Amino acid sequence: MRSFNPYNITIIILIAFLVCSSSFSSCSARKSKKAKKGHHKGKGGSTPPTGGSTTFNVLDYGAKGDGKTDDTKAFQAAWTAACKKQASTMLVPSSSTFLVKPISFLGAGCSSDIVFQLDGKIIAPTSSRAWGKGLQHWIEFKNLKGITFKGSGTLDGQGSVWWKDSQTSDPSEVDTHSDDMQRTSDKSGKMPSTKPTALRFYGSSKVTVTGITIVNSPQFHLKFDDCNGVQVFDMSVSSPGDSPNTDGIHLQNTQNVVIHGTKLACGDDCISIQTGSSNVYIHDVNCGPGHGISIGSLGEDNTKACVSNITVRDITIQNTMTGVRIKTWQGGSGSVQNVKFSNIQVSEVEAPIVIDQYYCDGGGCTNKTSAVAVSGISYENIKGTYTKKPVYFACSDSLPCKGISLATIQLKAVQESKGLYKPFCWETYGELRTSTEPPIDCLKTGKPPSSGKSSSC
Repeated sequence: MRSFNPYNITIIILIAFLVCSSSFSSCSARKSKKAKKGHHKGKGGSTPPTGGSTTFNVLDYGAKGDGKTDDTKAFQAAWTAACKKQASTMLVPSSSTFLVKPISFLGAGCSSDIVFQLDGKIIAPTSSRAWGKGLQHWIEFKNLKGITFKGSGTLDGQGSVWWKDSQTSDPSEVDTHSDDMQRTSDKSGKMPSTKPTALRFYGSSKVTVTGITIVNSPQFHLKFDDCNGVQVFDMSVSSPGDSPNTDGIHLQNTQNVVIHGTKLACGDDCISIQTGSSNVYIHDVNCGPGHGISIGSLGEDNTKACVSNITVRDITIQNTMTGVRIKTWQGGSGSVQNVKFSNIQVSEVEAPIVIDQYYCDGGGCTNKTSAVAVSGISYENIKGTYTKKPVYFACSDSLPCKGISLATIQLKAVQESKGLYKPFCWETYGELRTSTEPPIDCLKTGKPPSSGKSSSC
């Protein structure tokens, strides 16, 4: 029998310790991997990203994404974190629907070049109590330098509850398990008279909107107000042709804009260009149904309006009230100048070419001598079909339109009938550079008298 050797015992103990330690590490590693696959549940949901991460997922800030729970606070928290980091991304993930109340994403204290990545769906509340006495916007981005709103997702304004003639709630839409704000039946039952814009950018520069779809906004779908350097492309807008005041894209006091590759179907102007807008380039846009592409209305309530350097080309317009239009109120001042419409294909449009300096929404307007001056407007290669009147130029008696140029206009009636009008011109000065179909023989030549009142821009 061998004698007891303490050294051997020490070796055995050391080997046993190493085997146990290795097994424990392996087990811990497996647990760690499992934990990483799921969300780290905290008090308000998942644990927000830490360290150097630049992507901020709304699910990590407590959003449920079930289409019923109010996720507004989670969106606000994710934005607060994301906007502190340069070139960060706030992510709204796919395969989820997020119910969000009216919200403003403010630029104060934020870094530049923030990305809002919408791959899921965001829906607006349909309860009147969520809107109080009425708000101008649903989702707003304000005072930012470099903001990109992109993705494959959808903003759904659920506008039908605002458009109804009878705005009482439908009890069948109530979900007893949802948040109170989502319930469509409340004591008042009526939505506010002020309808919100779905997505608004205000006081911002370097703004890009791409990829997304906006549907059924209560009023305007996409609005830019007091912005500079805007790009909109490869996105779409959709609402019924009879939905009231649902402009597709609305520009106001905004400069240096490019809009292209968009599909716009709505109940009002596909694109509306308002006062203070200049250097706007619109091309390769599909419009309809709706009211066409419009400059105006301008000069309402005797206000001054200035619009200049607008190019609209390579556009398809179908089943709309007008094609390309300029509309101003009597009594206004300022000017619309240097506007080019070219390569416009129209199909079953009521009035493809319109200038109306007697615009009066609602009736009851009185004649006034001052007007928004309209000059330097060219129409080239506009072809297709109309249903009522091909060309309608109604210019001011005291401040006629001047510098109106037309070339290669080929417009045919969808169906010959007694209700059709010939081209109409009133106090319109310009030139025909080619023959037209139908013949436009109502333009005046030379220079108009300048007896009206208008202030320059």
